[in-house]
Amino acid sequence: MLVCLSANHRATPFASLERLAEVGGEVRRDIPLAHESIGGAVVLATCNRFEAYLDIDPDEGHSAESAVTAALGELADASGIDYRELRETLDVTVGNRVAHHLFAVASGLDSVVVGEDEIAGQVTRAYEDARGEGMTTRALEHLFERAKETSRTVKNSARVGESGRSLVRLALELASSRIADWSSARVLLIGTGQYAAAALAALRVRGARGIRVHSASGRGPAFAQRHGLIPVDPESFPAEIASADVIVTCTTRVVLGGDELDAGRAAVTAAAERLLVIDLGMPRNVAADVQARHGVEVLDLETIRLHAPLDEFASLADAKAIVADAALRHAGAGRVHDVAPAVRAARGWVQQLLDAEIARLPENPSESSLKTERALRHFAGVIMHHVVARGHTLASSGEGERWSAAVETVFSEAPNPGT
Repeated sequence: MLVCLSANHRATPFASLERLAEVGGEVRRDIPLAHESIGGAVVLATCNRFEAYLDIDPDEGHSAESAVTAALGELADASGIDYRELRETLDVTVGNRVAHHLFAVASGLDSVVVGEDEIAGQVTRAYEDARGEGMTTRALEHLFERAKETSRTVKNSARVGESGRSLVRLALELASSRIADWSSARVLLIGTGQYAAAALAALRVRGARGIRVHSASGRGPAFAQRHGLIPVDPESFPAEIASADVIVTCTTRVVLGGDELDAGRAAVTAAAERLLVIDLGMPRNVAADVQARHGVEVLDLETIRLHAPLDEFASLADAKAIVADAALRHAGAGRVHDVAPAVRAARGWVQQLLDAEIARLPENPSESSLKTERALRHFAGVIMHHVVARGHTLASSGEGERWSAAVETVFSEAPNPGT
């Protein structure tokens, strides 16, 4: 049974999203240990959402609800969010609605900026991380592989995201009203990960040149060499933040505070009069006191999402249809999987009968007996093909239980050849 616990930008306070993002890697490993019915988990934690996809296999002693309660308790303990508040904040999705939800998420249809570029890669990385740590199950793997396929289909067949929209680009669009000429602006990029690379590409589209990059991890020089940037070492960092016109942060911790900015301004003879800080990090990369410094404006994710455009319904119609169709096909495949035990039982019954009939043929093979054996095997194959094909058809339409019951009725007793 697939279950999704989801918190996103629409219904969850930004502070709660921050806390959940901080513990995403930790809970990915701990949630499967919270309850014996949880067979696997994939956790997706981004700047706008937190989602835990669980494969729950309830038995007679444990309900699915008890497993969900245990998972929520683990999240509450790890994040420090009150359990009741977390329960009210998170949406709980069950069954095939999980597939529809994930396919929409992976295709960018549930993002702050509809059709954003980054989310498909984030979903894939979340899945690959979980699989690499042995946290996935067959059901989760099928779900996320189909999500990847659906995302590609939406990108290639629908117009959503064809202009390369993303949070990064939206942030720079908002910033452009403050920056008269990007080509002459002094820009400092803090961070060297996937999101930093996306931010760099968007900055260059805007015309930014001579971009500096800094990373507390020490990866700045390599990133700078790879992308043709100017590296900023720790000793030069204070002066650089004071001299920058624009600072873009894309990392996972606080990297800029008011005291650091004050120290940098004191160290240079001519600090920039105005500074725009674009904080794209989750959790926040910029301390709250930076906003209070003279000439500083901070554009953070909470502000950016308030300016996100409304859905463009016409351009979304095709994408939503693709997602809905993929979810239906995934449900059909799941229902076919549910009748697999009955298929195996029927095949086994027919195979026993076939083996018994072949055993009755003369021990010394002749051309006639070989022809008879081939005919028997062909006939058994034709019979089973019809039975299984009919079972798959009925299962896909939601009548798999009726077919399984019929198979059990017919094939429950051991075959009795010769009667």
